[in-house]
Amino acid sequence: MKKLLLISTGGTIASTVTKEGLAPGISPEEMLKYLNDVGKSYLIDTHELINIDSTNIQPEHWIEISSFIEKKYNEYDGFIITHGTDTMAYTSAALSYLIQNVNKPIIITGSQKPINVDTTDARKNLKDAITYALCDDVSGVYIVFDGKAILGTRARKTKTKSFDAFESINYPVAAFIDGQRVARYVNQEKTTKMPVFYNALYPSIFLLKLAPGMQPDVLDYIGEKYEGIVIESYGAGGLPFEDRRNFLQKMESLTSGGKIIVIASQVMSEGSDMALYEVGIKTLKKYNVIESLDMTLESVLTKLMWIMGQTKEYDKVKELFYTRISNDIMFYS
Repeated sequence: MKKLLLISTGGTIASTVTKEGLAPGISPEEMLKYLNDVGKSYLIDTHELINIDSTNIQPEHWIEISSFIEKKYNEYDGFIITHGTDTMAYTSAALSYLIQNVNKPIIITGSQKPINVDTTDARKNLKDAITYALCDDVSGVYIVFDGKAILGTRARKTKTKSFDAFESINYPVAAFIDGQRVARYVNQEKTTKMPVFYNALYPSIFLLKLAPGMQPDVLDYIGEKYEGIVIESYGAGGLPFEDRRNFLQKMESLTSGGKIIVIASQVMSEGSDMALYEVGIKTLKKYNVIESLDMTLESVLTKLMWIMGQTKEYDKVKELFYTRISNDIMFYS
């Protein structure tokens, strides 16, 4: 009989009505009481690790979650984490880097409505998470939501209220769950390597979203405060270089000063291709910048935090960035 651990971190799924709005207040033991047939074909323990709105989730919490799973890793066959939806995709990506070579399922789920509401999606999502965690040969970090299992490095929240809140970006949905039936489309082969747990992230990463009219001088201020900068550019990727708003002029001082620059796209699907247009080619040829290609923004940010927790040397950062982890990047070879 398989043994699972349910780890609660708060979020909408565990929320109750207060005078100041919904706030986490339901324990994991209480959550399980809303499900039928709990524990009849498996064992499940519970632990409330954190109890916050996921808007308040920080990199320190990801390390706390990873460290707790490391302590309990040999005691359980799988782990389920209940979590708020707003930063769930960041957490799933971060855990994919903090916990590598994992041969057990680490399933993250939550809901758009609290579990104690009649019209909630929480009970289905939690049941589906348990069902998927009990599957043989499932390993790695996934989000299970609205009947879909999405690889942790490929998830993105795309809706604020609807039950189908998450999509798999630039990668197939791993599986669909309908009751006890699981239709798997992508198999993650179980590794024979020993799991590796990391306990360091470098959170000093700034995300800059380009917009017409933005002044390049903003990079001077950012460069004084942050060691890593992710620039969300337009379309296939590139930086403006004409007239008074020449961002390329700032790249020389930033990269020569040891700053790590990643260029991503504001477009959610299909990834960047900076070798396509002049604005991208000029950036790539002249400066030590890294292109995000088909990675999600959540994976770009958390992977950079993980890498810079180990090294800040450009060549090593670039090598690790383009090392495929949990199928987070497919275009680079």
